[in-house]
Amino acid sequence: MTTIDAMEYFFWCRDRPGTLDLRWKLAEEHWSFMDAYASRMIARGPTLTADRSAPTGSVHIVDLPDAAAARRFAFEEPNYRAGVYRDVLIRRFENRSGRTMWQFPGTDEEGRFLLLGHARPGSAPPRDLDDERVIVQGPLFAEDGSAWLGTAVLAEAPDLLDASLYAAVEAHPWQFGGRR
Repeated sequence: MTTIDAMEYFFWCRDRPGTLDLRWKLAEEHWSFMDAYASRMIARGPTLTADRSAPTGSVHIVDLPDAAAARRFAFEEPNYRAGVYRDVLIRRFENRSGRTMWQFPGTDEEGRFLLLGHARPGSAPPRDLDDERVIVQGPLFAEDGSAWLGTAVLAEAPDLLDASLYAAVEAHPWQFGGRR
């Protein structure tokens, strides 16, 4: 059984089709909500369509005190309350990069991705990626931290996860978020 001491959480909120106008309308309310968590934020930003022309969801990695605070963060967020999101994935996270996205020295803004590796039942987390294109990376755990469920990586490359180590791997265009 694996346990982790950090209380970092990974959130991926996927948009409901047809809510783009509502998302833009709520932008300031969303940013103001996120401002309250600025000192705890490890990474944030939208996932995007393949051509990067529109958002498809939002990723947030945040250090929070406990699972109840994580649920409040997810379900009190303005886009969620207004119905922009069709679903929300919440996982405990362990920031193995030891930095925030703002500390990442890279510059490839058009080539950033959210990579998700879904764990095979009974498998263990693979070694961390040693690649200069990794922005933030870490294993994803069950709410109580006891079971490894996969890996999340924000990176300047879509193909850093070895698909043979996971039940499935997803790559989604992503960009740094925040006020524009």
